[in-house]
Amino acid sequence: MMVAAAASARLLVTPIAPSTSALHRLPRRIRITTRPPPSSSSSRSCSTSASPLLTFASMDAPPQGYRTNVGICLANPSLTKIFSASRIDIPSAWQMPQGGIDAGEEPRAAAVRELREETGVTSAEIVAEAPNWLTYDFPPDVRTKLNARWGTDWKGQAQKWFLFRFTGNDDEINLNGDGSEKPEFGEWTWMTPHEVIEKLSSKNLYMRKH
Repeated sequence: MMVAAAASARLLVTPIAPSTSALHRLPRRIRITTRPPPSSSSSRSCSTSASPLLTFASMDAPPQGYRTNVGICLANPSLTKIFSASRIDIPSAWQMPQGGIDAGEEPRAAAVRELREETGVTSAEIVAEAPNWLTYDFPPDVRTKLNARWGTDWKGQAQKWFLFRFTGNDDEINLNGDGSEKPEFGEWTWMTPHEVIEKLSSKNLYMRKH
């Protein structure tokens, strides 16, 4: 998943033009645009390899048999640094917030929810969205372990990534989240985009623990 985050940093994002009429006020100050993202039923575009164990493909729509997931790139107000956090179970593993999309949930709403659940952040707005789904297969042993944990038979994950601008103060960030889920992170920091790519792509989470 860390590797997926690093790969996503290399994908082009689609800016969402700010417009008062295009904003919908959600509870607790999160704002999310109502303009629909680009969509298509085809699964085309480029493919790229960011890991010897994982193959990534950029697709217009999530394919069948893949767990749909959102990834969150939370940037500081000036959009110069990115929120990164180390996992409690693997302290040396740094990643961005992410999580599964619930049944019937829109990807943007899932991104807002996951950001709140994992970081406690509600002062943020979506400013960009990856145009395609980043899809990758689980290595065989990881697939067995994760599906046993989830009670599923997913081949891999299809992720939709969002760029959020943080509009609050650092003391709002709470790694206990909103209390609805077990905490995942032990510490956090702001990183430059270069640091994010270097730190997240230099380690393979799947090789370390699952």
